[in-house]
Amino acid sequence: MTESYNDGNRAFLQAFMARSTMTFEEAQTVLAAIFSVQEGSTISPDDVTEDDFSSYISAANSAISPFDLEIRSTLTQSTIDPDGTQARRPERIYALVNTTSDPLTQLATIYSADEIAFVKRVLDAMFDTHNTRRSEAMVVSGIQAIQLAKASAGDSDRRESNMDSQAQTQTQGGAAQSLSMSQAETVLRQLVSDGWFEKSRKGYFSLSPRGLMELRGWLVATYNDENERIQKIKFCAACRDIITVGQRCADRDCKGRLHDHCVRNYFRVQQAEQCPVCKEPWPEDKFVGERAINTADQARRRSTNTQRLSGVGASSQLPSTNVNEEENEASD
Repeated sequence: MTESYNDGNRAFLQAFMARSTMTFEEAQTVLAAIFSVQEGSTISPDDVTEDDFSSYISAANSAISPFDLEIRSTLTQSTIDPDGTQARRPERIYALVNTTSDPLTQLATIYSADEIAFVKRVLDAMFDTHNTRRSEAMVVSGIQAIQLAKASAGDSDRRESNMDSQAQTQTQGGAAQSLSMSQAETVLRQLVSDGWFEKSRKGYFSLSPRGLMELRGWLVATYNDENERIQKIKFCAACRDIITVGQRCADRDCKGRLHDHCVRNYFRVQQAEQCPVCKEPWPEDKFVGERAINTADQARRRSTNTQRLSGVGASSQLPSTNVNEEENEASD
């Protein structure tokens, strides 16, 4: 390797831009092919070190910084399957992100204005509708996402208020139009393919590590309001990154949240397993993400069984669909 920016660096950057995201293991294959051409002999991916990868990342960032682009990294949050039966090590994901413009503008180069409006409705469902005091799920099922294909009356105003001038230019000339269900399904598949969304084994859509890195500032500005004391977007008390999968304090009003991998690292050096914010005992069974749905369902079933034993009528046994009612239920 030389200190100058050469064809090998250009090839690596082109490969990265084609993928948008990359892991070290994926980079090993790419760099092995580049090294093989440079040295005229076959280089195994196993021979590519993390130092090699880091140097190419550094060189790429120097080259793309004038264009307001940067390669950043984050750890995957989903280290435990939703059913709790399997744990896996977090994986570091590297993504090419825009450092200045509204990330929705980037989507505008690929998706139509109406498709972007649909994406915004899905994000609203994730981080508002399905992110309540009762259940911080921050996911939507496939059926729930498809039901958002129809535009609401005020969707155009909300959409334009959260885009910059370039994206707004594409939306001018009329209110947002609805998508067909097949069109919505196509957009969801493309979002997963492009690395913006992830789809779990149970069919729930969530924002991917790339999406979280790209949309971090936008998510906070859109769903948090310090003046109104609204904080839909929460952060891990250990790594200070956005948390969409992990564990929470038993006190719903406490801001104590930890990624699953941060739980292990944080309590390893603590004398007692206490909430990093309020210092109450850490429950280990209060979740953020898809597992919060299962926890809420179990609480409803327990409540229903209690009502049956108390002789409450059948009409009262139906799960509440009102968000405020759910938030006022007793803590599970």
